[in-house]
Amino acid sequence: MINFRVVAFILGVLLILEGAFMFLAAPVSILYGDNDALYIFLSSFFTAFAGFLLWATFRKCNKNVGKREGYIIVSIGWVLFSLFGSIPFVITGTIPSYTDAFFETISGFTTTGASILNDIESLSHGLLFWRSMTQWLGGMGIIVLSLVILPILGIGGMQLFIAEVPGPTPDKLHPRIKETAKRLWGVYFIITMGEVILLLLGGMSLFDAVCHSFTTLATGGYSTKQAGIAFYSSPYIHYVITFFMIVAGINFALSYFALHLKFRSIWKNEEFRAFLSFIGLFTLLVTLILIFTNQGQSIEKSFRDALFQVVSVITTTGYATADYMRWMPSAIVLLLVLMFFGGSSGSTGGSIKIVRVVLLLKNGLLELKRLIHPNAIVPVRLNREAVKPEIITNVLAFISVYILITVIGVIVVAFMGYDLSTSIGAVAATLGNIGPGIGDVGPAFNYAHFNDFGKWFLSFLMLIGRLELFTVLVLFTPTFWKK
Repeated sequence: MINFRVVAFILGVLLILEGAFMFLAAPVSILYGDNDALYIFLSSFFTAFAGFLLWATFRKCNKNVGKREGYIIVSIGWVLFSLFGSIPFVITGTIPSYTDAFFETISGFTTTGASILNDIESLSHGLLFWRSMTQWLGGMGIIVLSLVILPILGIGGMQLFIAEVPGPTPDKLHPRIKETAKRLWGVYFIITMGEVILLLLGGMSLFDAVCHSFTTLATGGYSTKQAGIAFYSSPYIHYVITFFMIVAGINFALSYFALHLKFRSIWKNEEFRAFLSFIGLFTLLVTLILIFTNQGQSIEKSFRDALFQVVSVITTTGYATADYMRWMPSAIVLLLVLMFFGGSSGSTGGSIKIVRVVLLLKNGLLELKRLIHPNAIVPVRLNREAVKPEIITNVLAFISVYILITVIGVIVVAFMGYDLSTSIGAVAATLGNIGPGIGDVGPAFNYAHFNDFGKWFLSFLMLIGRLELFTVLVLFTPTFWKK
């Protein structure tokens, strides 16, 4: 029997937290002399009050959280964050259409970065701050943040952690889940502040440095400028953001080890080495393409453009310093392939994830060996340890379902009247939580031209992509709801 009372109770706690973070945007508006601070405050109060009603109504419930409750809380939680998080955009009149406001907000919380805004600079500082914060909160996961609070309320958080971080190799830094959440958020905050400082040294304003650091570490890609990072011509800023995108695309457990100078543990990680290898290989290929096709461009600029775009796509950040749709088709295809790779497990990146790609390749090679030696028992190994068969099965199932959903998504978008490249680009970029895709959703365009149905459909793809498919899809199976 599903404990719906504890589900409502926890969702209430999460809405209170969201309201508290939303409130922080009001002082920003006041500081910069904007006239929408009251509207932001009212949105914050309404969100927190809705959460308080749920909390007060169900606070005496049985606090036991099982797997099914965890999946419901995480899935519905992300939708609720977006439903309430879009209120400031609507009541200020910045985004009058609720469909557009919801799309922009769920794109933030899922760290997708797909936008419908055609004049970002027209938004107030408070709304830009909230827009960036939705990605920062969504990056590490407000669910993980809640794990610090829920034990105080007598609720165990392991099932929420499993649902929020459903990858094949979740890392715990401490036997107690509350301590794990604290350390993950501690690392997240420290790295974010490090990027803020370095961007300030590069001449970026404090406001822009904070907002871009929020969205870089979340691998979200929202910018305070319509032109994005291309607004800044500074190579220093490009390289700083590139470095932190790489950091954000690495398992945060490894970042924790780095802060404790355990570099040997980092290099032993096979996924980490594969992640850097893919970046190096694809950057080299794209650089060579740019050098031989853009004759008037320096080698350094070609390398910088290639590195930035490759890192941005593989980490699913979605920033751009160049319109890669103007590049040779071969370079565009390479970036499209990277859209299906994603960051490391345990990172804020989306898409399939590097560890699954590595396990898929290893299992494929071992199948060739098994053809020659059918009776041999040759396990797939990761970090010199045998991987359990059920994990390999899960990886193969995940990738199969991911491809199936991609195909279905492309068909749906194509039936809306979009060309093949736009259909592929929109689905790959939203399901993979990347943002910019190819075609009419490339880095020089956005998603404003989609109709309402298209925006809700792509919003659903963002949600299941952020929660790694099964967390959401399991809710649609009859078995899940049986007693």
